[in-house]
Amino acid sequence: MRRVIFNQKGGVGKSTITCNLAAISAIEGKRTLVIDLDIQGNATQYLLGKKVTNSDKTVAHFFKGCLSLGLFGGQAGGLEDIIHETPFPNLFVLPSHPELEPLQGRLESRYKIFKLKEELDKLEGFDEIYIDTPPILNFYSQSALIASDKCLIPFDCDTFAREALYTLMQTLSEVKADHNQNLEIEGVIVNQFQAQARLPRQLVEELIAEGIPVLNSKISPSVKVRESHSESKPLVHYLPNHKLTNEFRELHIEIHSK
Repeated sequence: MRRVIFNQKGGVGKSTITCNLAAISAIEGKRTLVIDLDIQGNATQYLLGKKVTNSDKTVAHFFKGCLSLGLFGGQAGGLEDIIHETPFPNLFVLPSHPELEPLQGRLESRYKIFKLKEELDKLEGFDEIYIDTPPILNFYSQSALIASDKCLIPFDCDTFAREALYTLMQTLSEVKADHNQNLEIEGVIVNQFQAQARLPRQLVEELIAEGIPVLNSKISPSVKVRESHSESKPLVHYLPNHKLTNEFRELHIEIHSK
């Protein structure tokens, strides 16, 4: 199963949600891969404790190989050799790198948008794949949407985020119609949810009334998220019995029971 975590709005918790869901899959015994397509590399640092400086050991190397295909008679390199083990059993990461930025225009002009899907179709040995994306609809986020089975949408309870969500739903419908008919919107993850505040409750109720597929499981705000970032430990390893960790467990159960 391949899941992409995507929202065109920044700061909604994509990397945090990606890594914590993946860590729970891994701790349950599933061989799990996180693919970090965000040039900022937050998921990479969260899981490895550092950025990867050698671009030949990152997803940038794969995309550079896609550009060389046919130029010198070579072939794009596979993903196996650039996948890194994390300190956590069953959890692996395909790191991001800043070189993704200058590659983007060339990849777009040569229409390499399906290359990630083609390579993941050949990749064996993983039960779950989670793809973290940049906060914009660009070549890399489109590649991820085309390569995935399901899409999770992080949403913070804000009026501006609500307006962005409508645009995003339209974007996903277009990607599904044009490039990936199998893509399923698995649901909207309400992040930074304050149950005692009126506005977040009202926004969620209105979204549900409008037919937006809001998931039942919600993620509360907590300083423990930043602490887990600093320690480079997903919550299931950092604070296995914390309320927030259990919220991620409930979310994991919900999406896997669909």
